[in-house]
Amino acid sequence: MIIYGKQVLMHYIIKHPEKIEEIYLAKDLDKDSFRQITKLGKKIHKLDFIKAQAMAKGGNHQGYLAKVSEYELANINEFKKFEKIVLLHELSDVGNIGSIARSAYALGFDGIIHSGNNINIEAVMRSSAGALLELKLAFTKDILSLVNEFKQVGFSFYAANNSENAKEHNKIKYATKSVLVMGSEGNGLSSKIIKSCNEEVKITMKNNFDSLNVSNAFAILGDRMINE
Repeated sequence: MIIYGKQVLMHYIIKHPEKIEEIYLAKDLDKDSFRQITKLGKKIHKLDFIKAQAMAKGGNHQGYLAKVSEYELANINEFKKFEKIVLLHELSDVGNIGSIARSAYALGFDGIIHSGNNINIEAVMRSSAGALLELKLAFTKDILSLVNEFKQVGFSFYAANNSENAKEHNKIKYATKSVLVMGSEGNGLSSKIIKSCNEEVKITMKNNFDSLNVSNAFAILGDRMINE
């Protein structure tokens, strides 16, 4: 797997150097970065900008790229032993998914389940600044079956939805085993998914405003779920 971006590469160097296979550089480094990279003893390749852009598939690599061991997706059954999970339904923006991964790791969530089409792991890894590496990630094609299955092992599901039926986020009492369900950037959550959840939750806002970016909304709701 190719990862790119300075923050991501430095995260690998500091926390998971054994996962790095080769390093590719497309710029001159500052002394500190050069020292950290060279002391790994890994093979270093110099690239021109065009080759670096091709390797990063047009992503913002900042001149830092590396070949690393493949990111291992978790088995969905591993999540049944967790307590706090975020379930993302059909999110497509890798920037939002990466930002949610950063917040989820910082707040102490156990893992992320993504429902829908597969996502670009390399791009999410970059936008998460490496935080995705510290989280369990699994995929599901059938969110309704997953909700039913996890309810049977004691999980409660909370649908983020700005409706009249939703409880305000600062007044809700979360179960010990909780899943926060976030909908896609454009379509949100369907009525079937909302009805399958235990409760709806919305953010209490001082000023009347339609909605927040999904990653910002998760940070607020996720903090409440962890630190109520």
